[in-house]
Amino acid sequence: MENSAIKAKAIVDKMYANDDFSKWLGIEFIEVKQGSCTLKMTVTTEMTNGFDIAHGGISFSFADSAFAFASNSQGRIAVSIETAISHMAPIFENDTLTAIATEDDISNSLGRYTVRVTNQKAKLVALFKGTVFRKKENWDV
Repeated sequence: MENSAIKAKAIVDKMYANDDFSKWLGIEFIEVKQGSCTLKMTVTTEMTNGFDIAHGGISFSFADSAFAFASNSQGRIAVSIETAISHMAPIFENDTLTAIATEDDISNSLGRYTVRVTNQKAKLVALFKGTVFRKKENWDV
């Protein structure tokens, strides 16, 4: 593993160690690289709403975690300043979701990311876009 990938993984590991909500979601890391992150999770009964589908906050939170990990993997502390999600298809109990966060654009102060959330059939179920403010401080790892 090259040095930048090792550092990106160390940053994400440090973030995850204090991220009880992502742990509650049952997030598994598939891949972490500088500027990108791929996660997996399974929808549980507690995540469904009165329509027997996953609450919209579940796919949002899952995508938001991928967004946070990807944007911080660049080495500088990054905080969300704007996000949006489109729910493309219903998500059901026991669905296995994959979130792929990719960097669209990065500057000294801002970063823009897209997160595609798919189910076990590779169907797009949510599309998330987010912008972060990149602080001057670097991650200490």
